[in-house]
Amino acid sequence: MLVVLGFLMIAVFMVLIMTKRMTPVLALILVPTIFGLIAGGTLWSPDHNLGDMVMKSVGSLASTAALLMFAIIYFGVMIDVGLFDPLVRLILKVLGNDPAKVVLGTAILAAAVSLDGDGSTTFIVTTAAMLPVYLRLGISPVVLTCVAGLANGTLNIVPWGGPTIRAATALNVSATDIFVPMLPSLAVGILVAFGFAWMLGLGERRRLRALDPIAWAPGAGHTIASSGKTFGNGGPLGGGLGKALGSAGQLVKLKADPADSAMADTVLDPERSTLRPKLVWFNLGLTIVIMVMLVLNLIPLPYVFMLGSAIALLVNFPKVHDQAKQLIAHAPSVVAVVAMVMAAGVLTGVLSGTGMVDAMSQWLVNIIPPSMGPFTAVLCGLISIPATFFMSNDAFYFGILPVLSKTAENYGIQPVEMARASITGQPVHLQSPLVPAILLLVSLANVDLGDHHKKVLWRALVISLVMLAVGVLVGTIPFGR
Repeated sequence: MLVVLGFLMIAVFMVLIMTKRMTPVLALILVPTIFGLIAGGTLWSPDHNLGDMVMKSVGSLASTAALLMFAIIYFGVMIDVGLFDPLVRLILKVLGNDPAKVVLGTAILAAAVSLDGDGSTTFIVTTAAMLPVYLRLGISPVVLTCVAGLANGTLNIVPWGGPTIRAATALNVSATDIFVPMLPSLAVGILVAFGFAWMLGLGERRRLRALDPIAWAPGAGHTIASSGKTFGNGGPLGGGLGKALGSAGQLVKLKADPADSAMADTVLDPERSTLRPKLVWFNLGLTIVIMVMLVLNLIPLPYVFMLGSAIALLVNFPKVHDQAKQLIAHAPSVVAVVAMVMAAGVLTGVLSGTGMVDAMSQWLVNIIPPSMGPFTAVLCGLISIPATFFMSNDAFYFGILPVLSKTAENYGIQPVEMARASITGQPVHLQSPLVPAILLLVSLANVDLGDHHKKVLWRALVISLVMLAVGVLVGTIPFGR
């Protein structure tokens, strides 16, 4: 019963947000509450109290919410003061104004930053650098979230990242022994991700040319107008980074020379009052220090961004009125992402507190018949795809993987081989609404989570299956032993 309720709850949630019948925040709160009551939870009795389950989960997410909140404020301020304007001009100079090249460049940038093993950092840097370019060219921000999510999900198996460390810890094997033999799978997976990025970019090129063939002819200057709607991202741009970057309903004028610094009437207006050109080196130095602190992890990450935001606001906007104005400017985006993280606590709290996640884990283990024993490693890889989407990495790697590994040992399959198979589902896992980093990504780009899932999920599934297949072909994941 709990197994059926658990999977049905996730299915109802996905349908509601992908069909836009309900916003993700409301769905994350209402759907688990209803299913939690059906599963025997109560709102008043001290036994099986849904409120206690949710509060325990929400409490564990407080540091994540603080990190996302102050990260949005910090990078919103950096965009306002003009730190990224030169980077945008450089990107346009290198990539030109060809949407296909810009989208592929986004994937390459996201892949490079993903090497630090932290999804939040990757999405912050990628969005801050590329979203202004997307809005300036009229490329759909959903494409940005899709290619960034694919690149980061593929590289999420690096040995210093969470999944590989969890697998190594759960099975008492070396993270290096897990990762190094998987390099061929990683290489092919990232190539497939880049291929998807190129195809998405070609699609955006065709779409924009269809809208205005003359303006988008090779070598022509571009004028992109919109009737107050975004370029495929589900709604008008709001506050936070979206507001800092400007409205997609504005007239966006592009010169024939993509390196032209004249950005008047664009989302990066060089005449905006918040620019602080004399403080560019200070702001760059502060950002570099924050990035280094993120990698070294010497200080809790939420506190790093708290300090960074406070220093950035104090130095760039010494007047109290201007500081308050900046906080208000980014408040809508902050509220959206923090609300989504807190709402996700309802889903994870109900899944865990009612016993659904444990029942789902045990069911996944029990469905493997003895005749499939020699194929347990491949089955582990296949199971990891939906399992890590529907539940946390902790639940899968510490709950399901050890049991599967013990079963596989009866067929001569080593724990390290099971660990390798288990990480192939990460491209799909990273798109889960239970992953705070993906909530940050869609919030920064002001993209609807359902729109993101429509575009990214099947592509992430393809990458996971390709990585698993390559692992089998090169012999790092046993098949039929």
